[in-house]
Amino acid sequence: MSCCIELARTGDRTATSEVVDDLRPRITRMAAYYARRTGEDADDLLQEAWCGLLQAIREIDMSIGSPEQYLLQCARWRLLDAVKRARVRRCIPLDDSVAENIQSPMHENTLGDTHAATFVDELQGTQRTILGYLIAGFTWREVGDALGCTSANVAYHVRQIRRRYEEWDA
Repeated sequence: MSCCIELARTGDRTATSEVVDDLRPRITRMAAYYARRTGEDADDLLQEAWCGLLQAIREIDMSIGSPEQYLLQCARWRLLDAVKRARVRRCIPLDDSVAENIQSPMHENTLGDTHAATFVDELQGTQRTILGYLIAGFTWREVGDALGCTSANVAYHVRQIRRRYEEWDA
């Protein structure tokens, strides 16, 4: 299996097909398990898992650990990121009677936006960029990929942003 993964890493379609065929049962079971646990569609999760696995084939370092386990772990991470994104997007619709009773929050939003803009202007450039990605719904791992750093670096900056906000809010 390791030689197939090595060949697939270089772009060999036959080797990639063999790796996919070999890992198909495990990936399918993983997607079905997480679909049952989260209520998401199993086929959507399976697709995300395959995307994660195929992306990881190009980046794998064969000298570290078990290549099959690394590929399965990358598939799991991608699948769980999809679950997290779906959960963030999901919201409960308001009843019509509740929606009619809500007053226009125009003044509150304007005031809140002004305060938020003031705080964001005081942040460093990297922190502003990270905050923008996080507000847009990206995960720490996705932000790190976009900026070319690790999720641990993003976590460090988030802690700094929180500390700055606590100081600013006091």
